[in-house]
Amino acid sequence: MLVRYNPIFEMNALHRQLNRLFDEAVPATSGERAFTRVPAAEIKETEDAVHLKLELPGVDAKDLDVQVTENTVAISGERKSENKTEENGRTVTEFRYGKFQRVIPLNTRVQNTNVTAQYKDGILNLTLPKTEQEKNKVVKVNLDQPTT
Repeated sequence: MLVRYNPIFEMNALHRQLNRLFDEAVPATSGERAFTRVPAAEIKETEDAVHLKLELPGVDAKDLDVQVTENTVAISGERKSENKTEENGRTVTEFRYGKFQRVIPLNTRVQNTNVTAQYKDGILNLTLPKTEQEKNKVVKVNLDQPTT
């Protein structure tokens, strides 16, 4: 299988690493902290589809917005806090709340009108069927023959 070099994937990996670095370096503040981490993603490509899995713990399905074009997937949402304050009590939290967004470029074009989604236990599974052109894409490789 021949895989075409795509610098965008390397840029996305660098972006995720920088996000983790800054997220871990910023000390916790009192009160609510922003949910700055982008959801972790796993992409698997088969002959017929691209399968995208995102980790979104603590986010309700109604608080998610998923938009798919033929070459990108954009996920945004919000993890809402449950403010339960006791009288004369103090609450300390390490949970993260707030809005987040992630745009994932796809290596192949998909049929964005036929996407199926399943959301269970904080895991979003998207099945993005490839376009017919992508399914049937064959690249012929010419080999140079040495002259004798």
